[in-house]
Amino acid sequence: MSKTLLEKIRDSHKITEFPEGNDLIFIDLHLLHEINTPQAFDRLRARGLTVRRPDLTLATVDHNTPTRKAATLVADPTLARQVELLASNCAEFGIPFRSFGTEGQGITHVIAPEEGRVCPGSTLVCCDSHTTTHGAFGALAVGIGSSQVEQVLATQAVTLPRFKSMRVRVEGILPQGVTAKDLALAVVNKLGTVGATGHVIEFSGSAVAALSMDGRMTLCNMAVEAGASAGLIGIDDVTVDYLKIALARRGEHVAPEMEAEWRQWVSDSDAVFDREAVIDASTLVERVTWGTNPAQSISFTDTIPSTEDSDAIQARSYMDLQPGQSLSGIHIQKAFIGSCTNGRIEDLREAASILDGRHVKDGVHLVIVPGSSRVRDEAVREGLDLIFTKAGADFRHFAGCSLCVGLNEDRLAKGQRSISTSNRNFEGRQGTGARTHIASPAVVAASAIFGRIASPRELEIRSAT
Repeated sequence: MSKTLLEKIRDSHKITEFPEGNDLIFIDLHLLHEINTPQAFDRLRARGLTVRRPDLTLATVDHNTPTRKAATLVADPTLARQVELLASNCAEFGIPFRSFGTEGQGITHVIAPEEGRVCPGSTLVCCDSHTTTHGAFGALAVGIGSSQVEQVLATQAVTLPRFKSMRVRVEGILPQGVTAKDLALAVVNKLGTVGATGHVIEFSGSAVAALSMDGRMTLCNMAVEAGASAGLIGIDDVTVDYLKIALARRGEHVAPEMEAEWRQWVSDSDAVFDREAVIDASTLVERVTWGTNPAQSISFTDTIPSTEDSDAIQARSYMDLQPGQSLSGIHIQKAFIGSCTNGRIEDLREAASILDGRHVKDGVHLVIVPGSSRVRDEAVREGLDLIFTKAGADFRHFAGCSLCVGLNEDRLAKGQRSISTSNRNFEGRQGTGARTHIASPAVVAASAIFGRIASPRELEIRSAT
């Protein structure tokens, strides 16, 4: 019987079925961070339980950790306590831990792939909605709640709904300058923030196959912004080549039989999906959000919509925008490149290609935060840090979530407007009364140069004149 990739992974990891439509699923990798985990460890102790498979668990600090200097963490007792609790809990239960500022530390959804820990056909969970990122490796990666963290720690299994399947085929070739982030914003715009609720989206088609692994992770990362429980991409040469390099860093060789096993994790050609959507890649353009959710995005040839539904009215009011206003007329005070969506080396290279030989506009603060210590070190080896510094950007030493979630010292002031490579722009997420526009690293870098939301194409036009 033909199966989708989702069905293959679920069936191979299912321990038992429950009559209400849920399955108990074995988990191959459990990722932890300093937020939302202390309660789970407290409940384990109260019940006299231990961690079932610490070897299948990996912890790091990323959400609240500083990105400029370590002293900031020490100065904030609340943040320091969260980090200390995770460190002590991991030591007590024998869980591998990437402590602040050490080699291998970084955002959970950046370090696990770069260490080769996300295997095709595997299952992965984390108490973070953007766990969907890891679906780029043909893994069923799901964000879970804090109570489920305890279940996984104690049993190495979790109860999950029997998700429906949805295939989003992106056929054709993406136009020059249109990135995976633009594609992700287009998908969310097409489906809406709840359009894929209860489903796992499998991305396929020639445009998806042409994406790098960094681009695929960006796409799967934002599947949750359309309401999906996970994103998936089947295995191909791009996946295998990435994993070979990642595993080689750990001194591991990929045997032919392992590679052959990996390549089985694709949907059968005649598999039936519950829903399907098709996108013509050639019609896609650069996109930037104008509102207060990732689905509210437009292109540079569009204007702020005049629709009168309550969500649009509220979004325009909060963002202080008027119907008919163009993106290029929106001035910014802050720009951010980083996060689990766009904090990888490819994203920093993209930004550097725009900033090289140019300078950030006076009055604009461009913050660039690497997604991991490995990304930072690679950026330094390639001289990207020098490009950023010469351009007037603020390139940070420590890796973390930073201005995406606003839980450390990186926050926006009330009324301050930023353009960001993050994945969410809800009211108050980056700071009370803060206004955030989501875009690709290239658009963010160009906007920092102009001091307003701008396309990199404007730089080409200016150079030509």
